[in-house]
Order: sequence, then C-alpha cells, then structure tokens
Amino acid sequence: MERKGAMVVVVLLCLAVVIELPEASATRYLVGGKMGWTSNVNYTIWAQDKHFYNGDWLFFVYDRNQNDVLEVNQTNYVSCNAEHPLHNWTTGAGRDIVPLNEPRHYYFISSNGFCYSGMKIAVKVENMP
Repeated sequence: MERKGAMVVVVLLCLAVVIELPEASATRYLVGGKMGWTSNVNYTIWAQDKHFYNGDWLFFVYDRNQNDVLEVNQTNYVSCNAEHPLHNWTTGAGRDIVPLNEPRHYYFISSNGFCYSGMKIAVKVENMP
C-alpha cells in the first residue's frame, strides 16, 4: 500500500510540473501589419516593439507583379543591392512565408528600386528565454 501511495505522489508531481511549464509556440508575423510588404512603410518602426524568436515566421504579403522578397547580407541590405541575394523567398503568389529557424540577424529587401522606398527590414532572431 505504501508503494501505491508513493506512486500517486510521483504522478501528481509530474502532472504539476507539466501544468506549470509555459507553452512554447511560434508566432507568425505579418510583415508591415495591415499595410503588408509595400513601399513607404517604415519597417524599422514596425519591428522595433517585436521580439523574434527561433521558430517564428515572417509572412510577406505584397503585389506579386511589382515586388519580391530577397534575403541579403548586411552590406547589401544597407546599400539596397539585390544582385546577389542569399535567398529569393519569392514564390510568385505574393504571399511568402519565411521561417526564422536559427538565432541570427536576418536582412530582407525588395528589388527593382523598391528598397530605396523603404522596402527593407532587418530582424534579430533569438532563442526563447
């Protein structure tokens, strides 16, 4: 009987630990909010109050006939150079999801001169605290 009581205590302790653990879930960010991925939006201001974590996603919604989503390095981000992107996330549908799957800085721009109109965003991705 004593063993059975000890087993019940162990089970209850395990349940208490599971219940107390915070639920980790990824966040999907609509880049630019209701404005989407377009020119004349300050994406630095849009991103400044957000915390991006490993496992989150960026969701780019834009005019597929004019814009694209290019991941570049920091130098090309600053200069709006789209000639050698690290990755072209453009799918052609104007609705692209970019997984933020490692803690680092990510830099995104739109080509065809739109980067000069503000279509660029830099985010720092961290591991969950």
